Amino acid sequence: MTKSLGKVGVLLGGRSAEREVSLKSGGMVLQALRARGVDAHPFDPAEHGLAELIAERFDRVFIALHGRYGEDGTMQGALELLGIPYTGSGVMASSLAMDKWRTKLVWQAAGIPTPKYELLQADTDFAAVAARLGLPIMVKPANEGSSIGMSKVRQAAELPAAHALAAKYDAIVIAEQFIEGSELTAGVLDRQPLPVIRLETARDFYDYEAKYVSDDTRYILPCGLEATAEAAVQAGALRAFDALGCRGWGRVDLMMDRAGKPYFLEVNTSPGMTDHSLVPMAARHAGIPFDELCVRILASAALERA
Repeated sequence: MTKSLGKVGVLLGGRSAEREVSLKSGGMVLQALRARGVDAHPFDPAEHGLAELIAERFDRVFIALHGRYGEDGTMQGALELLGIPYTGSGVMASSLAMDKWRTKLVWQAAGIPTPKYELLQADTDFAAVAARLGLPIMVKPANEGSSIGMSKVRQAAELPAAHALAAKYDAIVIAEQFIEGSELTAGVLDRQPLPVIRLETARDFYDYEAKYVSDDTRYILPCGLEATAEAAVQAGALRAFDALGCRGWGRVDLMMDRAGKPYFLEVNTSPGMTDHSLVPMAARHAGIPFDELCVRILASAALERA
């Protein structure tokens, strides 16, 4: 089966703030595919242009890019024009999912629960925002991943600094109601939800350090929910995934409040594939080894308008 996948490009690195994570994800994917006999080759768009991508004559590509220029629809659009099948969501779904503000607009229209939010600017009345949303508040750039530029604000006086930090990464900054409860994540593979993982960290929230550096982050799997409750979370995650038009594979992040109500936060259309990453962890729990997971994702590569 792996021979039929042809010559494969693993897109990794790129120009986003998540470059280092992408290099690690792509390196692990490349190693796994080669171990399964796939003719796989690394390709870093930060170091090689489209002409070189064309010259490689890849039959399909595995997108292991994270963040801008790889997860936001730009690379997907280029691959559509070149006629090269690629993994993950298409152009519009990738663009929507990367933008946390527009994700919320779609979910609100579809009746999918998501925390209350407001957009912040330098001249915003921060005290009024704190009064409307309540404290604490999560402040985040709308178009970054891996918790880059994100802050948890416990006092209204901290909002201007949190806004300034997030604004370094994006012109659109969101202040989001903090949901007290459990942080959960639900992977999706070939339209099937993977086992839900509960995350616990001693840090202020599940930030970049907790995701990629810290060894004391706890990944609780099984997640501790009753079977019916976990199934409901999985169904909600798939609905949130579908509402954005996502396909192939991805990961839906959410908070569950103390009353058991889920609030969906975002969809990652090109999730991490490192040794700390959540989709491989959930897949292993479902009996899917890492190399098989990579091959299955690669086999689903397609063109949006094929």
